[in-house]
Amino acid sequence: MFLPGVVLGCLTLSFHCVVGMGTYKVGDRVEIFVNKVGPYFNPHETYHYYSLPVCRPKEIRHKSLTLGEVLDGDRMAYSEYNIEFAKDQEDAELCTIEVDAKHLEELRDAVEELYYFEMVADELTMRGFLGRFEESSFLQVPHLHKLSLHNHITFRFTYNGDKIVSANVTTKEHAPLSLDQTAPIKITYKYSVVWQKTDTDPKDRAKLLKDYSFFPKSLEIHWLSIINSVVLVSLLMGFIIVILTRVLRNDFSRYNKADDEEASEFSDNDNGWKIIHTDVFRFPAYKSLFCSILGVGSQLLSIGAGIILMALFGMFKPHRHGSINTAAILLYALTSCVSGYISSSYYRKFLGTNWVANIVLTSLLFTAPFFTVWSVVNTVHWVYGSTQALPFTTVLLIAFVWFLIGFPLTVVGGILGKNTSSDFDAPCRTKNIAREIPAQPWYRMTLAHMVFGGFLPFSAISVELYYIFATVWGREVYTLYGVLFLVFGIVLSVSACISVALTYFQLSSEDYRWWWRSIFSAGSTGFFVFVYATFFYLRRSNMSGVVQSVEFFGYTILTCFAFFLMLGTVSFFASLKFIRYIYVNLKMD
Repeated sequence: MFLPGVVLGCLTLSFHCVVGMGTYKVGDRVEIFVNKVGPYFNPHETYHYYSLPVCRPKEIRHKSLTLGEVLDGDRMAYSEYNIEFAKDQEDAELCTIEVDAKHLEELRDAVEELYYFEMVADELTMRGFLGRFEESSFLQVPHLHKLSLHNHITFRFTYNGDKIVSANVTTKEHAPLSLDQTAPIKITYKYSVVWQKTDTDPKDRAKLLKDYSFFPKSLEIHWLSIINSVVLVSLLMGFIIVILTRVLRNDFSRYNKADDEEASEFSDNDNGWKIIHTDVFRFPAYKSLFCSILGVGSQLLSIGAGIILMALFGMFKPHRHGSINTAAILLYALTSCVSGYISSSYYRKFLGTNWVANIVLTSLLFTAPFFTVWSVVNTVHWVYGSTQALPFTTVLLIAFVWFLIGFPLTVVGGILGKNTSSDFDAPCRTKNIAREIPAQPWYRMTLAHMVFGGFLPFSAISVELYYIFATVWGREVYTLYGVLFLVFGIVLSVSACISVALTYFQLSSEDYRWWWRSIFSAGSTGFFVFVYATFFYLRRSNMSGVVQSVEFFGYTILTCFAFFLMLGTVSFFASLKFIRYIYVNLKMD
């Protein structure tokens, strides 16, 4: 029972399970799978290798893939390379094809856009550029613009005993073929194979990826920025705690007067957060939506923490976003009970009655926007023929995961939340008639609170955002998961602290409408993340084109919405805890 579970985990999640390492005898065929091609600076725009005019078999056969590989845009197909284990080859001819004007233009465009190709041998990925693009500056006369194709590649393998240790390809050893010719032209594709013995243990072959990689190496630890963020956050939290402690001590000493005469004098002449104690626990409007935000925000927080912890234990492959995407899908389905429980629990506390609508809204609050954005992105990929467009069977699989696991668990969590939740424990009695709220200055308005409440958490993660964006939308490899876990804790702490401070200022101005504002205060961090994402796309990346732009901004909007839900939830719970504390410790007649 245990072994099938492990195998299922390997097949489904594409984690670091030791699979696929073959055993060979001298002369055995080593299968080469061609995978995908795409522009180097558009990581999420990939096309099938056989979409270009290259050597292809009469019948294209595809390899079975895991869900993580499909989500990563892999479409591995069998190639015609005839490579034998431990046998060198020199200038072997693969095929000769005649390229017409249309296909020649496709090759030129691919080379000009810096297309790279990806192949796989014995579960080892090999990458190389499709051709060479040489262009002089516009000031140089005559202007140089040369396009050439690497029609000869060299496979380099190292082996130990009967196992392959490393594999890569190089295109530097032979002169490329010029594409600055008049169509039609004949292209002869050739390849060479070089085998070399090594003493490296085949089990350690994954470590060799750190020494050789087609993409940039892993990011270095940026201790200075980390220490700077920790110090700033610690000072901020310290200042807020000290100031609020001193202010609250003065408020308690002023409000909790033992003398009845002074107390009656207070009720006529004083002001502040005490006099709104009969309104501060008045339930918010749109309580079903409010509770759904709390439920989904709690769920996303658990997913974020779960993914970071899984990454800390080394459960994801480097350069492979598909495994993380798969883990996120499964965690979203399995943690749906969290959103259902939290949402229904608070809906019960808020005396809500439409339970079915609340559970449905909770299950769709993030799923519906995600499906909408994904539909647009996937359609664009499909129109352009990108391998990032998911096959229909994969879409059905993901839909079944949500329908058979996610939604039922949301309902189960909702039922548990409804039946186990107690009444809302308010330390103050709420009057039937709401108190009139005084006119507020501009700096106490919701928009001002959103600016302050969103900018400070954003400033705590702004440095780390660059490295995350460079990984997700670039070619860097992020392995600093311990740092990411620290930053995750920092942003939650800052959101809680700034929310408590802003809530205190709001109540001190006799404005008791803190429920929704507490969510928008820190939740507005998502807006600042979107502004930074736009800056990153325009100034810090080389991404371009319709496919990459639609995917970048589509999923960025979803990410910012997730930030809003998560940090808004943290902000609310921190404010609620603070308000309970100050009113529990307040003496009232």
